[in-house]
Amino acid sequence: MRLTDVSFNAPAPYGGATGVLGFTPPFETLEPAALTSALVFSSPHSGSQYPQSFLDATRLDALTLRRSEDAHVDDLFASASDVGAPLLRACFPRAYLDLNREPYELDPRMFEGRLPPHANTRSIRVAGGLGTIARVVGEAQEIYAARMPVAEALERIELLYKPYHAMLGGLMHRAAGLFGHAVLIDCHSMPSQAARGARTEDYPRADMVLGDRYGASCDPLLVSVAESELRRLGYAVLRNKPYAGGYITEHYGSPSSGWHAIQIEINRGLYMNEKTLERGPGYQKLKDDLATLARSLASAVEMISAHRAAAE
Repeated sequence: MRLTDVSFNAPAPYGGATGVLGFTPPFETLEPAALTSALVFSSPHSGSQYPQSFLDATRLDALTLRRSEDAHVDDLFASASDVGAPLLRACFPRAYLDLNREPYELDPRMFEGRLPPHANTRSIRVAGGLGTIARVVGEAQEIYAARMPVAEALERIELLYKPYHAMLGGLMHRAAGLFGHAVLIDCHSMPSQAARGARTEDYPRADMVLGDRYGASCDPLLVSVAESELRRLGYAVLRNKPYAGGYITEHYGSPSSGWHAIQIEINRGLYMNEKTLERGPGYQKLKDDLATLARSLASAVEMISAHRAAAE
């Protein structure tokens, strides 16, 4: 990854805009009182605004659509500000536009009109119906009742996808400029069914999965700190299986350039009712434990900074 590639030539202040395609705002950055950490938290799939125009175009009810969300994940990681780090969160839903894909992973079967020549129409994710604009949710349930005009798809990418990534890239550049490196914590959740499928001889199911692209996206010390802290807190933790990290982890993780990225997947069964999306009895404990994790990672990043400064 070349760090300059992170910019999509979209204005970073866009996150403060209102009324963009019915989202007010489309995303927002929660800044700490004082920026004291190289950590950057991102919650790209926790958006829960569903404009009526989108609901009118779908063949599914709102609750079915919402089950593709990483519901409440932005709130679970709200402790980012306590360690002096920003949290960027999407307000539009994953079912509307998926930020953890390439910008143009698009299924031509979904659209009326010709896609641009640079569209990636043959990725595994597109084949599964989970491109930048998803075709299905849940158990392969088709989202749309009719084909979408290509112009509408491209408008979502221009007005939502590119500005979000411009903001995320800007936060990473800012952290790297201030601290000499930047560490992205990409925050997600996984269905408990997937967590049960992620098992080993030691664990019947995973509570957390840490993805670092099999060591390619992050300093191994930071991943080890996260894994050790979560296990100390009593969680069953796996690395990279079944989630090694998606586009965001791959795109923003370049340890040789001082950019690190870890994807964290949390078992939804730990904190909510997966049918109703209501918070469960384990919610506050998990939130408190994630605050402990944030403090441990912030301390680890400070130690890495100190060691590098001493070596120079």
